[in-house]
Amino acid sequence: MAKLIATPLSALVDEPVHIRVTGLAPSQVVFLEASLKDERGILFSSQASYRASEVGDVDLDRDSSLGGDYVGVHPMGLFWSLKPEKPFSRLAKRDVIDSPYRVHLKLRDQYSLLAGVDISPLDSLILERWYVAPDVTRIQVKEGRLRGALFLPPGEGPFPGVIDLFGATGGLTEFRASLLASRGFASFALAYMGYDDLPPQLERVDLDYFEEAVEFFLRHPKVLGPGVGLVSVCIGAEIGLAMAINLKQITAAVLINGPTFVTSVPHVYHGQVNQPVPHNIEFVTKNSLGLTEFYRIHEETVGKDSKYCLPIEKAQGHFLFVVGEDDKNQNSKVRVDQAIAQLTRSGKKNWTLLSYPGAGHVIEPPYSPLCSGSRMRFLTPYLSWGGEVVPHAAAQEHCWKEIQTFLKKHLLPDMSCQL
Repeated sequence: MAKLIATPLSALVDEPVHIRVTGLAPSQVVFLEASLKDERGILFSSQASYRASEVGDVDLDRDSSLGGDYVGVHPMGLFWSLKPEKPFSRLAKRDVIDSPYRVHLKLRDQYSLLAGVDISPLDSLILERWYVAPDVTRIQVKEGRLRGALFLPPGEGPFPGVIDLFGATGGLTEFRASLLASRGFASFALAYMGYDDLPPQLERVDLDYFEEAVEFFLRHPKVLGPGVGLVSVCIGAEIGLAMAINLKQITAAVLINGPTFVTSVPHVYHGQVNQPVPHNIEFVTKNSLGLTEFYRIHEETVGKDSKYCLPIEKAQGHFLFVVGEDDKNQNSKVRVDQAIAQLTRSGKKNWTLLSYPGAGHVIEPPYSPLCSGSRMRFLTPYLSWGGEVVPHAAAQEHCWKEIQTFLKKHLLPDMSCQL
């Protein structure tokens, strides 16, 4: 009798799952299906076909998919190839504490699919994919004007501290911070618009707010000083860069597909205003799917060695640049090359570059499905984020490990300490 086996059945989303099938006929072709519903009720699904070995088993760690949503040996392909039933929907966990994603795996015979009828699967099971370890503590933050959530690992600590910033989606996004805490970091998911009593949309980047957040975070007894790290993406990375330049407490900054200049709203710090760079809407384009691409709109104003670039050479901490070379929202590769040139001219070597061909803008934790386009609040068109499924998945898996290594290196006083 055919049996579907997955180990472990319950795990963090950044942990791989070993999927096998036993009890098949030699060389039998079967289909594996994966599906889940997100918190909005949107269905995501994937499938791949496999041929059993001479002893009647399939092992996704060993065997190549013959077709479906991916081809080749990809042990976690059923997860990162998940596609939304509603086009251009992003899989983004909201409630990280109380509920996991429940991934339904089904094993089907090839003939039942070819017949086009809904026949019971040969076997099935349900996997739980969590964004937080069971012993991590979440603390809601409503301190003065600060809004967000702290995630603290178990134990007395202190732990290396990381501030987590997302982009123009707004609200409070917690899934990356909760995962970082599950890996031994004290993390602070910091909201800065579209949440609680914060402004509904970003009208200016108030760097004093982010300075207050750093000081608040460092006062916590479980946060290891004297500095903190940050992980940031998109406009969050623009803010993260400005923080690293102006705040000496930023020891390690991870900047994922972010600009290196002020893009759309002014930056204000201690009364000083830095105005956004002019842009040209004539460079806004649409791709073949009708998704809007913004990555060229600053071509005329932010050229090589442009005066508009933020003075990254003034930063005292270290940078990890993460670039998706197929990013269709930010011209990330060009911008990071520009930033590295600025650092090099100043004799700085405080940077590491991870640049991924085929990866898009929305680089998430490992095994997350590619989001190539979605709608943003207050914007009518659907935006293109870029990316190709297989190389994007590989980039996410590789950079997540590198991000943690980078943060440990620059936040822990002794690298012999293991998280």
